[in-house]
Formats: sequence, C-alpha cells, structure tokens
Amino acid sequence: MARRRRGRGNNAQQQQTPQNRRGGPRRAQREPAEFAKPTGYVTEIPHEKLTITQARKGTPANRPVRVYADGIFDLFHSGHARALMQAKNVFPNTHLIVGVCSDELTHKLKGYTVMTEDERYDALRHCRYVDEVVRDAPWTLTPEFLKKHKIDFVAHDDIPYTSAGSEDVYKDIKEAGMFVATQRTEGISTSDLITRIVRDYDIYVRRNLQRGYTARELNVGFIKEKKYRLQNQVDKMKETVRTVEEKSKHFVYRVEEKSQDLIHKWEEKSREFISNFLELFGPDGAWHAIQERSGRMLQALSPYSSPRGSPSSSPTRRRSVSPDSPPFSASASPTSAPSSPSSPKKRTRSSHKAASANNGHV
Repeated sequence: MARRRRGRGNNAQQQQTPQNRRGGPRRAQREPAEFAKPTGYVTEIPHEKLTITQARKGTPANRPVRVYADGIFDLFHSGHARALMQAKNVFPNTHLIVGVCSDELTHKLKGYTVMTEDERYDALRHCRYVDEVVRDAPWTLTPEFLKKHKIDFVAHDDIPYTSAGSEDVYKDIKEAGMFVATQRTEGISTSDLITRIVRDYDIYVRRNLQRGYTARELNVGFIKEKKYRLQNQVDKMKETVRTVEEKSKHFVYRVEEKSQDLIHKWEEKSREFISNFLELFGPDGAWHAIQERSGRMLQALSPYSSPRGSPSSSPTRRRSVSPDSPPFSASASPTSAPSSPSSPKKRTRSSHKAASANNGHV
C-alpha cells in the first residue's frame, strides 16, 4: 500500500510541469492568450536544440516544444484557424507562438488591410489554439529573433512565399531543419473574401444604408445614395408583391381543396339519399310494406260494407199472390226497389195507389 501511495505521489509530481504551472493549454482555452514580452522568453530550464524526430517522441519531458507561426491574419477566418490547429498538433506537447505583423510593415510589403493591427492582435489572442502572441513580428525571421523567443520550429504551408526580394522567406529555416509544413485550406482566403465584397459592392452598400450607415461613412455620392435607396424601395415592393402572391396562391389552393372536399361530400350524401329513398319508396321498399300492413289492420278493425244494388242482408218477404189475382202492373213490378223508410209520405201514397188498383181489378 505504501508503494502505491508513493507511486501516486510521483505521478502527481510529474504532472506538475512548467507548462501546467503557467496555465498550459487549458488557460489558453479559457482566457485570451498572452502577449510575448519585449525582452523575449526567459526561463530557468536550459533550452536545448531539438530535432523533429525528438519532438515527435514527446521529448524533452521538462518543457513543451515551442512552435512559431506568423502571418498577417487579416479578416481572421477558418483557413487561418485550421493552419494554427495543425501547428498546435504537430507535436504531442506544443506551445504555439503566433507572430502578427504590424500595419506599417504589411502596408509597405504586401498591401492595405481591412482590420487594424490591434484588431488582428486581439483576434489571434482569442483563438483556442494560440498560447502566445508576438506583436510587430518581423517579415523575415532572423537567428536573433529565434533565439530571443526560444523557438524550436516554424510552422507554415510548404508553398514558397515570395516577398521582400526573396524567392522564399523560409528558405533559411528549411535549410536549418526547423521547418514543419501545414496544409492550406482551399476555397477560403482573405483575398477571396475581399473579392466577394468588391464583386457585390452595390449589394453591400445598399445593405449598410438600410442598417443606418450614412452615405458619407460609406464614401458614396449623393446621386448614388438616392439610386441605392430607390433600389431598396423597389426591392421592398417586389418582396411585398411576392409575399402577397404566395399568400393568394396558398389561399386559392386552400379554397380549391375545400371545394373539392365539399363536392366529394355532397356526392357521397346524394348517393346515400338516393339509396335511402329507393329502399323506402321502391317496389320492394318499406313504404309498400307499411301500406300493406296498415290496410290489413283497417280490414281487421272494420268489416266490408254491402255493395250497392246487392240484396240486403235481411231481405223482406214478398207477399204471396193468389192465382186468381191479375198480374202486377209495370208500376208494381216485383223488381221495383222498396221505398226507403226515410220517406213515409211516399210510402203511404204508393200503398194507396196499389190498393185502388187492386180494387178496380176486383
């Protein structure tokens, strides 16, 4: 158990390297990177020259490998960040130093920049891969500069950089075996970004006019300002018309969709109504069945009445006529219907006539 404890203590002591005591890579990710001191890098640890093979193995163990990368870094973009990431990860234990050239030197040897030197310094300080920033970095690296900042290796892309009357400003570094190559990111560069802005100059001027910038701030004349503002108004009207058209198309589409749904529902309801009507009033429908049943019920409740001209259900007996009596006259024919009981006067008259006729025959 004692041995294990001593072993853990030794590991903890090994982890407390000078890099960790200074803050190390974690500090570079949580806080802005430090500016290099004008006097250079001072340390008590002896600085021995390393080879690339030794650095790739992670030696020496008592200090990180100091890698230097320089540039203009105008309009800091992802291509710059990728190059610095490669320089940071070129060795297992790397302290990345980034040199940024001043405005005066850049404007003299390369051209005008969009960002000022202070803006470019601050942009590099807030890159997560950077541990230290050197302001007013030299255009060409000298042995004195390398010794002052204790630089072990210089990282840059392998394409020869022609400038300041030299075919390659990193020629001496490459011959000394202190150069490590990084890969360029295709498709993006500061020149490409500036080209996009120049190509779409009118669009960006109109954009900034809309955002409140004055024509004087944009270095735009009076006539061009009015032209751009008129174009902005025309674009707004076009956008409004386009929006109205899209809304109207959407409304018409919804109306058509609703009308089709209504027609479909109406067809279904009409078919259902017709089928129900045929089931109810057709030849085999329920209505005829109801009529038949109601007729049978009425017949069962009320018997049939005697038809007209048919003999009465209780006929009166005829009087028997003697053989000696003469035959009846036409007025008193046996087929004559008996007088109705509702007319007694007519019945008495007819009876008197009959009696007088009988008496005359006698």
